[in-house]
Amino acid sequence: MIKDLLILKPTKEDLTPAYYVFEASIKDAFEKEGIGDLKEDILNEIEDKKSLLKNSVENKDSGIYFLIAKSGDKVIGTISFGPCGNEIKKCTNNQLDTIGELGSLYILPEYQGKGIGSVLIHSMLKFVYSLGIKEFCLDSGYKRAQEKWIRKFGEPYKIAKDYWGKDSDHMVWLCNVIDYV
Repeated sequence: MIKDLLILKPTKEDLTPAYYVFEASIKDAFEKEGIGDLKEDILNEIEDKKSLLKNSVENKDSGIYFLIAKSGDKVIGTISFGPCGNEIKKCTNNQLDTIGELGSLYILPEYQGKGIGSVLIHSMLKFVYSLGIKEFCLDSGYKRAQEKWIRKFGEPYKIAKDYWGKDSDHMVWLCNVIDYV
């Protein structure tokens, strides 16, 4: 665990360093999944996350909440909570449209495996619990992340077989906030 870890709401000054977290960790995730050649998909994912974060910081009524992890003054991770995303809607035939999504959990590669993601998840779920939110969903098409989510959140609510191609499933979880705060 990082000794000087801080979990904070991001400010405008945190945008550029948080963008770097997206760039480094998304590229790393694609590489580790063996799909690093999907340059356009990587860029689209990065731009989508940047847009979400910027909207969250600049528009307090956006319904999208972000937290960042800092070690000293360095942004090393992010997490978000907001409206259910398109992949979840597609995979569940719109069954979870009213459930908020836990997402944008990205940690700089050199800080992964140190418990930072767990601290971000717990912090975000404490926050949404304080808002009276009782359930959340999350999803992943990354096999490495799916293994972690199965360990942390149990069996998925829905598995979209071969969603990303042969043997590349997309998984969706539905969880109770109270179980994780």
